[in-house]
Amino acid sequence: MSFILRASLRGALSFIIVIAGVNLVGTVARGQNPAPASAKKQLTLDRLFSAPYLGGSGVDGIEWRPDGKVFSYFERNAADGTGLELWTMDRETGARKVLVSADTLKSAMQPQRESATQGTGIARLQNEAYKWSPTGEALLFSGSGKIVLLDLKTMTVKSLVTGDDDIEDPKFSPDGKWVSFVRNFNLWVVNVAGGESKALTTGGNEEILKGKLDWLYPEELDSVTAYWWSPDSSKIAYYQMDERTVTRYPITDMSSPIGGTTYTRYPQAGEPNPNVSVGVVSVSGGETKWMDTGVEKDVYIPRVDWLRDSSRIAIQRLNRAQNRLDLLFCDAVAGTSSTILTDTDKYWINVSDDLYFFTDNKRFIWSSERSGFHHYYLYDFSGKLLDQLTGGDWGITGNGGVGPGSNSRPVVDEARQEIYFSSDKENPTQSQLYRVSLRDKKIVQVTHGHGVHNVNIAPGAAAFIDEYSNATTPTRQDLFHIDGSRVAVISEGSVPELADYDLSPVEFVEIPASDGTKLCASIMKPTPFDPSKKYPVLINVYGGPGVQTVRDEWEGISLLLNEIFAERGYIVFSLDNRGSTGRGHAFETPIYHQLGKIELEDQLGGLKYLVSLGFADSARIGIMGDSYGGTMTLNALFNSPAIFKLGVSMSPVTDWRLYDSAYTERYMGLPKENADSYSSSSPVNQAAALKGKLMLVHGTGDDNVHFTNSAELLNALIDSGHYPDQLMVFPGRGHGISDPGAVMQLLRRITDFILHNL
Repeated sequence: MSFILRASLRGALSFIIVIAGVNLVGTVARGQNPAPASAKKQLTLDRLFSAPYLGGSGVDGIEWRPDGKVFSYFERNAADGTGLELWTMDRETGARKVLVSADTLKSAMQPQRESATQGTGIARLQNEAYKWSPTGEALLFSGSGKIVLLDLKTMTVKSLVTGDDDIEDPKFSPDGKWVSFVRNFNLWVVNVAGGESKALTTGGNEEILKGKLDWLYPEELDSVTAYWWSPDSSKIAYYQMDERTVTRYPITDMSSPIGGTTYTRYPQAGEPNPNVSVGVVSVSGGETKWMDTGVEKDVYIPRVDWLRDSSRIAIQRLNRAQNRLDLLFCDAVAGTSSTILTDTDKYWINVSDDLYFFTDNKRFIWSSERSGFHHYYLYDFSGKLLDQLTGGDWGITGNGGVGPGSNSRPVVDEARQEIYFSSDKENPTQSQLYRVSLRDKKIVQVTHGHGVHNVNIAPGAAAFIDEYSNATTPTRQDLFHIDGSRVAVISEGSVPELADYDLSPVEFVEIPASDGTKLCASIMKPTPFDPSKKYPVLINVYGGPGVQTVRDEWEGISLLLNEIFAERGYIVFSLDNRGSTGRGHAFETPIYHQLGKIELEDQLGGLKYLVSLGFADSARIGIMGDSYGGTMTLNALFNSPAIFKLGVSMSPVTDWRLYDSAYTERYMGLPKENADSYSSSSPVNQAAALKGKLMLVHGTGDDNVHFTNSAELLNALIDSGHYPDQLMVFPGRGHGISDPGAVMQLLRRITDFILHNL
């Protein structure tokens, strides 16, 4: 579903609490000698929203210079703590220095376009704060209608593009002579030296997008751009997305006195998708050459890459059922194509960003989950499998990547014949950086320390930045040589005030599912804890694909929100059921064509285990979740009404016919082919069974899980003689309710609802 939750812990306090509120795992107390309870302070919501920030902090805006010798980052002026400066750190020595002063940076930085509150679809993608030029001699800054260049030698600012129209997705050409961008649904370039700009495409509009992404591709296929420079900077390949057959879904502004309406091109399950073509246009202009992607047009084109010779394009083509993925090589001049390899799956294929072409122009790396786990494979350009590079009952969970937590290509050091990647190889709740040798396939662990390591490897693979945390450690940032030796501390990220609170540790446990599969779970006990007593249980659930809730990772404010419940006598429990991510493809697939059934079965199994420990009160079980977790909350209340006394459901899908095509069909197939499962998987059809207390929360401006879902549920409840015990409607808010006033109201009411009813 690529729900907002996947963004976990990105920045603003209110944003963190709401969207990551069901991903509450971690501890800050284990291994410490706690002071007597009377000497400790009690956490409150007011404190969570007050300065200084309790969730920990680090430096922002980290970008490696293209030569990989230094990286840059934002820092507040040490003299007055107000002016924002841009600093660099040397990869060899850790030496820091100011690169751009506060005054110069202020003149160069541009105001960004206001983002949608829900951060879904195209709103998930915002222009980066700045970009290095390929030569490392300049920085690019862009805003809602302007692109400027900062010359680092003279510290002068040059305006490249101005106007009132939004600028999207600006990037340098590989040779640094051009800057490309999207404006008014068309692809443009501007000459860096002369400042002349020109449109490479024409005719783009709201129905025909040229070089611009729609709502569906970034939300459900994790697409991050709609155009790609050739390595020799002579051409650009781009998407043309024909949206004319896609439903214009209306979202009414209920806070407007006249009911203003905006429209999103949103294909629901079974409805027409955008028709996507790939074209190539010369940077000098001229007609677009269209690539042959096959006769069948009702397909997805989730990835496009140039081969290193700039004469061919690699296009990945995914069928509508998402169980067949073809890799095509297309001639950029003639447009002709050939199928190099095909992956198929009995269930569905998860698209990745692991394609890597070697400089010999003969081999490439391809990833697949054909074994049930995500692994690397080596192919030649004819499509012949040369070798399986990694294997075993564990998977590659990310990469050694270009950005912390990102899904980017493998980092390959061709000189040393090594590939860097991230994996949960030793523990499914953790993530470490590894390297594998292309010579003998020997795997070496690079990072150490239990927890989660999100790494950012320098160009040239000589060093990396490690953003590390675990359940006892707020996120810290360190610079390392590629061999794993520390160069310097970037930010310790410590929060001394946390020692003032009597915080509950989190215990990680494994619980067998009905088929024997080990499920990861976490337990947070009340403080103080008496094992002879019975305590109410609050289950934090997500439960859906693409999210892993139980992680040995610092969860900041979302953790501390759970601590508030633990302090008030609650057991806080989370479990990653089958269907969730982080355990391999085989762990995901039991949910195929029947969403909610296996997930609830596993959650109930985890609850049974918890009760068997003797201190959980089986008569006081509550559950809460957001997005898929909101749907799971309704499934629990409606399908196990005798077990769950209370539920808080936020932004739930209540009818899978109402959710988008790419996500829903991946797991459920087409509605016309799986009508019975669509019905049994949709909580709206079981609403009459409600017995427990229900709090329902939704924003009317949600462009991801439309408010229609909650409206349909309300009608079903009314028809069966029920109604939510508490209903919170947020006019104009989206899938992630983020403005401080709304967040405070939401959290206060959730807390009161749970404390008074559980």
